[in-house]
Amino acid sequence: MVKTIVLVLLAALALLLAFAATRPDTFRVERSRVISAPPERVFGLIHDLRQFNTWNPYERKDPAIQGQYSAATRGPGARYAWQSDKVGVGSMEIVEATAPRRVGMKLDFVKPFEAHNQVEFTLQPEGAGATRVTWAMQGPVPYLAKIAHLVFNMDRMVGQDFEEGLANLQAVAQKPAP
Repeated sequence: MVKTIVLVLLAALALLLAFAATRPDTFRVERSRVISAPPERVFGLIHDLRQFNTWNPYERKDPAIQGQYSAATRGPGARYAWQSDKVGVGSMEIVEATAPRRVGMKLDFVKPFEAHNQVEFTLQPEGAGATRVTWAMQGPVPYLAKIAHLVFNMDRMVGQDFEEGLANLQAVAQKPAP
């Protein structure tokens, strides 16, 4: 009887591991929002990392986050690194900026797990004085991550943070100028 139970459990584990191997090798999470502000205004809040962190949902999750900016805080080459008990350890760097349409970033995590992803913000004019902002992240999914993705839904977890961040960005971008 014990032998049968062990064999069934091993077969189930083998099936689970085989199924994980069939999962995609990459992931992509994307969210969009229309913001009542011109693309130039929104672009300035993304391609300047100090401005970015005024609405960044991850920065808001830990008031005790320790961050460090590079000498340049805007445009390609601008870099920000952080350490936090709540949001981990990592860095981001702007690798591309095409005003006022696109900002590309390299996002590297060290903790709680190692990950190397690309982030892209695209801005499209939508009507008079409005902008559709799309925040997307994509990256590789190594085999161990495929197993974790069977339990954790990356799109739901990160997508919720992107939605919160876009709402924060909207609030900042639509705030009347002082």
